[in-house]
Amino acid sequence: MHIVADENIPLLQAFFADQGRLTTLPGRSIRREHLLDADALLVRSVTRVDPALLEGTPVQFVGTCTIGTDHLDLPGLATAGITVASAPGCNARGVVEYVLSCLLTLSERTGLPWRERRVGIVGVGEVGSRLAATLGALGVECVLCDPPRAARGEAGFVELDALLAQVDVVSCHVPLTRNGPDATWHLLDAPRLMALQHGTWLINSSRGPVIDNHALSVLLAERPDVQVALDVWELEPQVDTALLKLCALGTPHIAGYSLDGKLRGTEQIYQAWCRHRGEQPRLTLQALAPEAGCAQLQFSAETPAQWMLEKALRQVYDVRDDDARFRAMMMPLAGQSTGAAFDTLRKDYPLRRECPQVRILHADGEGQAALMAAAGFNV
Repeated sequence: MHIVADENIPLLQAFFADQGRLTTLPGRSIRREHLLDADALLVRSVTRVDPALLEGTPVQFVGTCTIGTDHLDLPGLATAGITVASAPGCNARGVVEYVLSCLLTLSERTGLPWRERRVGIVGVGEVGSRLAATLGALGVECVLCDPPRAARGEAGFVELDALLAQVDVVSCHVPLTRNGPDATWHLLDAPRLMALQHGTWLINSSRGPVIDNHALSVLLAERPDVQVALDVWELEPQVDTALLKLCALGTPHIAGYSLDGKLRGTEQIYQAWCRHRGEQPRLTLQALAPEAGCAQLQFSAETPAQWMLEKALRQVYDVRDDDARFRAMMMPLAGQSTGAAFDTLRKDYPLRRECPQVRILHADGEGQAALMAAAGFNV
């Protein structure tokens, strides 16, 4: 058995070493010639997998250790009889914490209380639904838009244009689709961007082309009242440094890059691989996950709950760190290729755990425990 895999998949050796010969390569470098004797291919979001890549190879299983599948030609792979597995929801918690950090930072820079903003969530699937639940638990009003769910008769959703007319924050969590009535390619085009309310905060941690990046550059040049946080870019790994300069926050597609999210993705694909082979999974993430980065935070009972929440959230993840690293790497490359630097930032990403891995001690003051638990901490 021969498995070819993206070298950046964590715990790859731990989960798959006893499954056969394991070959690891940079995700963007995987080519057909690497698969000529491979039985399985394991990837992340940077590897485009379609029948042409697998033509003439014995590959019968493709697993992506990611929540998204727009880098996979699902219809073509199904026609070719290839078993495909993804990891839905694996990094949802990490993306939620990314959005929370963006809200904290934009609040600090504008002087506007983030928990008093009305947040529009565009795309209410694995990530969007968890974001809505977390914000709701924290007392933040949310407006939801999900046309596919609304079309199925589910209640509680508004159309996108109605959402844009009534919210202070727009956070995008849709898959990238190019065709059909619910296509999300340039979902936020020039007219919709111009329709944003004064002082809107716009956060995109889904896929770059969901927002027309050229139209966004035009908007930001004309309307400095709009604050934008972009984790994804229309032509990535190429980054429009002129657009980055206009953004309040910019990061290299790492919103869901918590260690815990990536580990869950590997475990889910391991389980799918075992099902494909008709075997019972023998390994579990609980037994293999490292302790690095797990922590305890202690506060006094007199600590204001809101201050406590914000300090703890930033202790777990502070988007300002990623923004600073990103700008330091990207801005000197204006007019040049940014691909190598973009991939380096992702490959060498610092250790990042999630709120449930942090235990809060002595949260027994007024409102402390409830607020910290609502944010996802282990209280």
